[in-house]
Amino acid sequence: MNPVPALPACCTPLDAHWPLPFVLPDAVLLSTHFNPSQLLSDDFQRSAIDVPASIQRSVAKRQAEFLAGRICARAALQQLEGLSVSPAIGEDRAPVWPAHITGSITHSTGRAAAIVARKNHWRGLGMDLENLLNAERAERLAGEILTPPELHRMAAGHRDQLALLVTLTFSVKESLFKALYPIVQQRFYFEHAEVLEWTEAGEVRLRLLTDLSSEWRNGTELDAQFGVKDEQLLSLVSIRA
Repeated sequence: MNPVPALPACCTPLDAHWPLPFVLPDAVLLSTHFNPSQLLSDDFQRSAIDVPASIQRSVAKRQAEFLAGRICARAALQQLEGLSVSPAIGEDRAPVWPAHITGSITHSTGRAAAIVARKNHWRGLGMDLENLLNAERAERLAGEILTPPELHRMAAGHRDQLALLVTLTFSVKESLFKALYPIVQQRFYFEHAEVLEWTEAGEVRLRLLTDLSSEWRNGTELDAQFGVKDEQLLSLVSIRA
């Protein structure tokens, strides 16, 4: 097993604390905080992370979040089964995992995380991290993200939960896409799923509103979970094998 390169100065030591309400057995989730202002020009090389041309041309923030996410992913794969590989970017922009692995990478302001598992335990994993929207922005974006029934439930709910609800709906639909797209190989959008219910304990119930395959049909329901910390919301959709 090759030794893992030292972390770049822009990343904090990797955190193995499970940040969500329900621990997934047989999965590894690692996270880090990153500071783009501390990114050095040779950090990718010293971290032994391949940098795609599109990332090379990007600003420091995009480079730092990509590097931090790939470092989390590689360390999670190493912890899971001794694989010292960093997933490349596929033609569809999604990470390319080893054939027997499912995983997800996410990042938002100053924080990145990755989760991996073997496909014989979990068929699909989708994880998404978002900064909590403020109430004004949430209200502006609600019509783009929420279905009519979701908008109706939002209007009937507490005003002080509006920003959380819109952020959660956005995030959990992103997680759903990340979990299902590798399985169905078909793109779908915010209007093709809806949040049926959620609890402050971090439980979410989702329903598909379109046929994606013979297995994943309109009306199929799935569970998700989320947690909020430091004004950021992390959501996870996990599909059992």
